[in-house]
Amino acid sequence: MPWSNQGNGGGNGPWGGGGNNPWGRGRGGPDLDGMLKEARAAFQSGFGGPGGVSPRMIGLVLLVLAALWGLSGIYTVNPDSVGVVLRFGRFVGITRPGLNYHLPYPIEEVLTPAVTRVNKLDVGYRVGASGETVADDDAAAQESLMLTGDENIVDINFSVFWQINDPEAYLFNIRHPEGTVKMVAESAMREIIGQLPIRAPLFENRQAINDRTRARMQELLDFYHAGITVVQVQLLKADPPAEVIDAFNDVQRAKADQERLSNEADAYSNNVVPVARGEAQRTIQEAQAYKQKVVALAQGESKRFLAMDQAYRLAPDITGRRLYLETMEDVLKNAQKVVIDPEVKGVVPYLPLPGLKTPSPKPQGDK
Repeated sequence: MPWSNQGNGGGNGPWGGGGNNPWGRGRGGPDLDGMLKEARAAFQSGFGGPGGVSPRMIGLVLLVLAALWGLSGIYTVNPDSVGVVLRFGRFVGITRPGLNYHLPYPIEEVLTPAVTRVNKLDVGYRVGASGETVADDDAAAQESLMLTGDENIVDINFSVFWQINDPEAYLFNIRHPEGTVKMVAESAMREIIGQLPIRAPLFENRQAINDRTRARMQELLDFYHAGITVVQVQLLKADPPAEVIDAFNDVQRAKADQERLSNEADAYSNNVVPVARGEAQRTIQEAQAYKQKVVALAQGESKRFLAMDQAYRLAPDITGRRLYLETMEDVLKNAQKVVIDPEVKGVVPYLPLPGLKTPSPKPQGDK
């Protein structure tokens, strides 16, 4: 064979030696067994030889291990968090953001809840990984259906924003903080909606519902000593259930038509009634004016008659003549009068006094 050794005893392999093993002990290849023996001997010599372990080496190893154990107590608190130090599971203090130290585990350990971060909790709907709302979720559907005060059902989606205000209470007084906040939010919203008619969440001021729900949630969480502050409640959607939304829309349209017609009737009434009332007041005022006029004239005539009667009693001749002249003046004032001169004899003088007032028209030929 071309790789056969031609000198010094020969061989049948390219690595020399007396066998087929390429890692054999023949000339030209490494001796692995020897290398392992040398490494074992060097390791044993470092621990005092094959017969035992050096106390000095043991002390050095223990010292290194103790140093590493002590350094394991160094920890960092993020800017939005605080460190809650526990000693054998019992709360002993709070550390601020930055580099801190606690006794190594298992003596002490540190929890770092985020106390400045505002957490968001969705009730009645779920948000997918890409941010879209997940509609087909049975649990979310059960959360969103709520009974109103007038025994209607409304489909509500809302979000709750909350943060930690007491880390100790947050970590030790409630076991599942997020689940507790969710149950409290759903309970508070159902309580508020149960006191209102269906028009309140659908058409009226939703901010009042948000404020009342937030206040009720905070009251319950404070009762549980949860160490949580409810920052905001945001009502996102309030609709009738999908099964009856078409019928509900028909009812709302009918109510809108009813309200429109009622407003038109009120407008017509507001236009006609004041006019009629004005006419009535005008007629009443005219009747009162006529009454006052007639009464005043009658009173004036009676006083005049009494005054004439008194004057007649004092001077009957003069008063009688004056009354006669005044009466004749009133009678002849508008009569057609003709004056005849009794001095003219033989002819009947005629002076058309009425013609003097209205001259006769001239003939057409006269200019």
